[in-house]
Parts: sequence; structure tokens; C-alpha cells
Amino acid sequence: MANGDDEARNTLIERNLRLVAHVAKKYSSTKIDQDDLISIGTIGLIKGIKSFNINNGTRLSTYVSRCIDNEILMHLRATKKLGAEVYLNEPIGKDKDDNVVTLQEVLENNERTIEDEVDIKLKIKKLYEKMKTVLKGREKTILELRFGLGGKKPKTQHEIAKMMGISRSYVSRIETKAIGKLSKEFEK
Repeated sequence: MANGDDEARNTLIERNLRLVAHVAKKYSSTKIDQDDLISIGTIGLIKGIKSFNINNGTRLSTYVSRCIDNEILMHLRATKKLGAEVYLNEPIGKDKDDNVVTLQEVLENNERTIEDEVDIKLKIKKLYEKMKTVLKGREKTILELRFGLGGKKPKTQHEIAKMMGISRSYVSRIETKAIGKLSKEFEK
């Protein structure tokens, strides 16, 4: 195999398939089907045989068993991450009329009353007016960029610092000062 003989490589793979089954048995307590574990372990076996170096002083079986183990463990970690995912259209329960409720329906549900909507719009209008009268040019610009006011995408302090040619810490100080000024105005 070291000389590039594919037939020798295939023979090594075939003769070590029982080792894959043996290693896969250690993971029989997982929710993954044993045949799937053997398939995944076989991938590890093939990778191990391809990367095996006889000059390292390790036996082939020792080396490839670690490769099989690692391949199965990587698969288990990947499926564990997928198991934590939540999909918007999955049912999460039922309402009082026994209808299925999805996460998307819950998130889309807007519980604000008309009074709340009007109050928020008035506060936003007041905020923009205060920003025009209370803040200096640079303070106003930094807040607009930082919080994405005016329908723009919010930017980080680092991005703003680059744009304005100042340090990030200076942007932070200006931002804090501007928010403090607005806060005092709203307290009055």
C-alpha cells in the first residue's frame, strides 16, 4: 500500500471491517442505529488506512481504531448540535380550541394595543426631535450609525471608528455621553 497499490489498500480495508463493528459496539447506547454507526466508522477506517504511516511505530489496528472512534465521535457531536435546533414551523403545543400552535405563530403574534403603538411612535418622534436639538453633529451621527436609526443597518463601534478615523474607545465615550444627554432630557 505504501508503494501506491490500491489493491493492497482495499485488502486492508476489507480485513479491518470487523474492527469497525467492534468499535461501533461501544456506542450502542446512543440513539443512532448500529448500521449507521458501522457506516460512519468505515469512513474513519478508510481515512485511517489512507493516513497510516508504518514508520511511526504504531500498529495499524491501534491507529485505525482511534480513527474509527474519532469519526463516530465527530458524527455524534454534529447530531447533538442539530438536535438543539428549533424550527419555526414545528408544533410547540395546542391552544384552548385544541389547534396546533407553532413557534412562528407565537413570534408573529403582536400583542400591542393601538394605544401602545401610538405611544411608541410619539416617543420615537420625541427622541428624534431631542437628538436634533440636544446633540452635537458627531454625537448625533454616532448614535444614528450605532443603532441604525433612519432605517440603516446598525454598526459596531469598531466600524464607526474606522469610518470616522477615530479610536473605538473615543466612539464609546461619545456614544455614552450622547445617551446620557438624551436621558437627562427625557427625565425633565
